[in-house]
Amino acid sequence: MLELNVGGIPAGGSDLIKDTSEATFMVDVIEASHEVPVIVDFWAPWCGPCKTLGPALEQGVKDAKGAVKMVKVDVDQNQQIAGQLQIQSIPTVYAFYKGKPIDAFQGALPASEIKTFIDKLIAESGGEVDEGLGEAIAAAEAMLDEGAAVDAAQTFAAILGEEPNNPAAYGGLIRAHLALEELDKAAALLENAPAELNGLPEIEAARAQLELLQQAANTGPAAELQAKVDENPDDHQARLDLAVALHASGDAQGAVDHLLELFRRDREWNDGAAKAQLFTVFDALKPDDPIVLNGRRKLSSMIFV
Repeated sequence: MLELNVGGIPAGGSDLIKDTSEATFMVDVIEASHEVPVIVDFWAPWCGPCKTLGPALEQGVKDAKGAVKMVKVDVDQNQQIAGQLQIQSIPTVYAFYKGKPIDAFQGALPASEIKTFIDKLIAESGGEVDEGLGEAIAAAEAMLDEGAAVDAAQTFAAILGEEPNNPAAYGGLIRAHLALEELDKAAALLENAPAELNGLPEIEAARAQLELLQQAANTGPAAELQAKVDENPDDHQARLDLAVALHASGDAQGAVDHLLELFRRDREWNDGAAKAQLFTVFDALKPDDPIVLNGRRKLSSMIFV
């Protein structure tokens, strides 16, 4: 007999998330969706954004505690399924209920939007949405946005007291310490993060922000660096340092513009430093930030020229 825990979910939740194939898709997705909504993640090992979205989706499904399931489809190994559902790019996510697709999205999303997506599925299937600590997290984020970093840190810490592995609260606490210029505390939190949180967008965003602030400590004032670049536009190190300084001062757009210019001038300089730094800046921002979306598009157009 299958062992159940108190929530009625199979012990360990091992059936909540699984890989599927063309041979088992009907059972894993279509038939299973008659019980609860099934989220289908179309991915591939070579897809960078898939590596961000996949763990975040899995965490969201685990947090739903059996109200939804997740099935992963490697499009390289299951091209027939991808073709039937007209998958044009990855990551692409479909949600099935009662044997039919009822919702979908493309690209990586932050955890808050993933939760909204999952909550909507649960509500549409007649289940009860567990708000959990969402309101407290939203309140702490608002405090951080308003400059009340101490209050935000205390709120995030209190949330972690209730749910130690909450990725939004853990990442938020790190960012609160960064806002307070407590880089050592932020670094310690990252170093000691629970293994299951590593790689999640909330943690990687905080890690990227810390890296950028650490870099900024070794650069000069932005005005002096700008003067160097104006005097010699081919001073690549000055332009890279200027981008770091601009980001530290809150000018992410200026940082991205200079890094794109550096990439345009010499993409191979310093082992591709411009491209690597761009990705660090992108990671530090929200995936749907216009600066990220426009920056990635411009970078891609340069790469494939």
